[in-house]
Amino acid sequence: MDTSHLDDAFEKALDYLYSFINFEQQPQDRYMSAKMDTSRPQRLLAMLGAPHQTFKSIHIAGTKGKGSVAAMCAYCLQAAGYRVGLYTSPHLQEFRERIRLLTLADSDGRISKMAFVTLIEKIKPVLAEVPDVTWFEIITTVAFLYFAQEQVDIAVVEVGLGGRLDATNVVTPLVSVITSLSIDHTRFLGDTLPQIAYEKAGIIKPGIPIVSAAQKPEALAVLRQIAHERDAPLSVIGHKWQYSGGKQYPETGEQELIITAAPTHDFVPVPTTFTLALFGDYQLENATLALAALHIVRPHYPCLTLTAVRQGLAHVKWHGRLQILHQGANTPTLLADCAHNPDSAQKLCHTLTHDYTYDRLWFIFGSARDKDFHQELALLSPSAAGIITTTVNHPRSASPAELADIAAACGALAYPADDMDTAVTLAWQKAGPHDLICVTGSIYVVGDLLNRWESLQSQLIPNRSIAIFN
Repeated sequence: MDTSHLDDAFEKALDYLYSFINFEQQPQDRYMSAKMDTSRPQRLLAMLGAPHQTFKSIHIAGTKGKGSVAAMCAYCLQAAGYRVGLYTSPHLQEFRERIRLLTLADSDGRISKMAFVTLIEKIKPVLAEVPDVTWFEIITTVAFLYFAQEQVDIAVVEVGLGGRLDATNVVTPLVSVITSLSIDHTRFLGDTLPQIAYEKAGIIKPGIPIVSAAQKPEALAVLRQIAHERDAPLSVIGHKWQYSGGKQYPETGEQELIITAAPTHDFVPVPTTFTLALFGDYQLENATLALAALHIVRPHYPCLTLTAVRQGLAHVKWHGRLQILHQGANTPTLLADCAHNPDSAQKLCHTLTHDYTYDRLWFIFGSARDKDFHQELALLSPSAAGIITTTVNHPRSASPAELADIAAACGALAYPADDMDTAVTLAWQKAGPHDLICVTGSIYVVGDLLNRWESLQSQLIPNRSIAIFN
C-alpha cells in the first residue's frame, strides 16, 4: 500500500473508531456500575483469543502522574533490552502515541498506521456482536491485540478513567500501581477522596502486590482496606521506600533523585543517586513509585539491573510535563505543562516560583468545560503578569472569553485569544526577553501547542538554532 493510500486507510480507520461513543469527547453518565457492563471487555477480548492473557503487565491508576510513572517503568524495561508495550491516554499530538512498542532499536515505538488499520479490520466483525461497545473498549482491544501480536515481554498499561470500571481492568498484572490521588472527574468518580480512592482501588487484584504514592489519610484508609480484603500486599512510598531531591537543572529539565531507603539493597543500594529526565518535585515521588514497581517485577526480568534503570530514568521522554520548548538570550522562555486540575495547578505554581528564574511570568491557559478551571485560574493568577486564555482543540472546550472573565475576576490581566497561534504570538509580544511563558491547563491545549510550535517558532524566533524541542 503506497503512502497516500495508507494515510487514507488510517484516517478511515480512525473515523470508524470515533463513530463510537467517546468518553473523552462527550460528557456521559455511563461510567457507573448501573450503566456500565464490566463484563463486556472480557467478552470482547475472549472472542478475539484473549490477547491480554498472553503477556505480563504493570497496571497503573491514579489522578496525577500515572502517565509519567508508566513512561518511567517502560523506559527502564526498554533500557534492559526488553520489548515493552506502553498503553497510555489521552494522546498529546497524534493518536498513535497511545499504543507503543518500545525496543532498543525504537524508543518512540508508535503503532504503525498499517498495523492499526489491519487490527481495526480484524475486530470489526466481532464488534458487530458486542452491543453498546465503547470507544475506549475498542482502542484497548486494539492495544492488547497489538501487544500479543508483537510478543511483548511486558506491557505497561495506564488506566483510562477511574479503575474499577475501566476497560484495562481485564489484566491480571505482576504489580498494580496507584499514583497520587486528588479530586478530578467528579461526575464519574465521586466528589470526595474516599469515593475516588474506591474507584482507583478497583484495579487491586487478589494476591497481586500493589504500590501506592503517599496519599492523604482518608484516601489511604480506603486503599488499605481494599488491599486487606483482597490479600494484596501494599507498599506505600514514604515507608520502606524513601527519597529526597538532589541537584536541579531547570534549564535542561533534569534533576537528581536520591533513594534514601529501600526494602532490599540488591536492586537499589542505599543511598543511590539517579539522574531523572523529568523535572518537578512530584516527579521524584513518581520515579520512586516506578522503582518500587520495578523492584516487584524484577524477578521475572533478570536483565533489569541498576545500570538499566539509570539509563531509563535519565532518558525517559514524557512530553508536556514542565517541558522547555524554547530558551534564548534575547527571547522569552517557553514552557509547557499539563496541569489539568487544581492540585496540579498548585504544584505547577510552586515549581515555577521556587525553581525557575525569570523577570515576569505569563500563562497561556485553556481548559475543557467540565474541569474546575475557576479554581485553577484562582491559583495561577497571583503569580502571573498576565493570563492569555485560548480555546482547547476539543469539543468540550471552555471559551476564551469565559476564561478571561474568570481570570480577570481573580485579579489577573486577562487577554482572550481565539486560537493557539494568536495566543502564543500575543504572549511573545507582551513578554520581555527574560520572562517565562507557561502554556498550561488541559492536555489538549498543550498538545495543540506542540503541534503548532514548529510553524510558530519560524515566525517568532529569527535565529531558530537556539530553539529547544526534544
